[in-house]
Amino acid sequence: MKSYDVIVLGAGAAGLMCAAGAVKRGRRVLVLDHAKKPGEKILISGGGRCNFTNLHTTPANFLSRNPHFCKSALKRYTQYDFIDLVEKYGIAYHEKDLGQLFCDHSAKDIVAMLLAEAEGAEVRTRTAIRAVAKPDPAVRAFRVETADGDFEAESLVVATGGPAIPQMGASGFAYEVAAQFGIGIVEPRAGLVPLTFDDQTLQDLEGLSGVAVDASAVLGRTRFDEALLFTHQGFSGPVILQISSYWREGDTLTIDMLPGGDAFALLKEAKQSVSKREIQTVLGELLPKRLAQRIAEITGLQGRMAELPDKDLRRAADRINAWQVTPSGSLGLKKAEVTLGGVDTDFLSSKTMEAKSVPGLYFIGEAVDVTGHLGGFNFQWAWASGHACGEVA
Repeated sequence: MKSYDVIVLGAGAAGLMCAAGAVKRGRRVLVLDHAKKPGEKILISGGGRCNFTNLHTTPANFLSRNPHFCKSALKRYTQYDFIDLVEKYGIAYHEKDLGQLFCDHSAKDIVAMLLAEAEGAEVRTRTAIRAVAKPDPAVRAFRVETADGDFEAESLVVATGGPAIPQMGASGFAYEVAAQFGIGIVEPRAGLVPLTFDDQTLQDLEGLSGVAVDASAVLGRTRFDEALLFTHQGFSGPVILQISSYWREGDTLTIDMLPGGDAFALLKEAKQSVSKREIQTVLGELLPKRLAQRIAEITGLQGRMAELPDKDLRRAADRINAWQVTPSGSLGLKKAEVTLGGVDTDFLSSKTMEAKSVPGLYFIGEAVDVTGHLGGFNFQWAWASGHACGEVA
């Protein structure tokens, strides 16, 4: 049996970051992953260009049952620290909307950088993990059984993510390891995922698939302002992916498809200034034409502006500025970008990611109950939690 100081399960963003930190401390590190190559999720992210962090990262951008848990790691390894690393390797990048940073060339640059940082670690891919054990409770040593043999180390880092995107081999393996050692799990569910509608609502929206509009989505005190996309199953687009992480079955969303504009005031003004125009024409100046036509049909409005009483204009305006919609569900973990929930942070040290009751066992990245908003925040959590662990594992 081959021995190491640290075994990292998972060659993704958090796992490679942790391995890099541990190697720099002179630790003998083994990284194991069942995937064909390291960083597979990194490679597909951001359309192949990797939205590797966000300039506006704060703890407020993360969901967790314990919202304070992420603060220590994020403070000790910030977005600017990762940007410095990217610049050190000469990787060209650019900012898109809302502080999102992407590689100019390819996500492959980020993976190559991480592997270079972790030089000295042994990285084994295509390695199926059969079991994890701690043969002697009195000794800080873990055994990992694989199809290619068994390995042992005094520190074991679980960086295998969550079950989102199972077609890439994602699973709940991290939760199984946690449960094996008596560590709690916050129920995992889909995050950053398209939402679906019942048959009646889909019938009302027939013909709108592919239409996009800038919108705000509100649920309680939570609000996001980005693009909304109509699909043949319901809603998608950045604003819906964002709010989906807060949505629970039965919740009603308020959708504003003219954020910053008062639809009723604009329609009343049009009634005076262009009184002979058809309502559909006027709505088409505020919204995409297909959407404008559908709203006119749903609200039963037709005819010239001059002929429409204010109460009818108000009905159309409410559908534009304050559409109340109750999704029937989501597309689930198969289509989710991330997993909400995971290893309960009450069982972990926020400074080291080590399990409080099992010395030498660590959980990092998406496996932990810390989930970021859309836009590079989940990668920043991977870098920060991986760095925190790599300093001590």
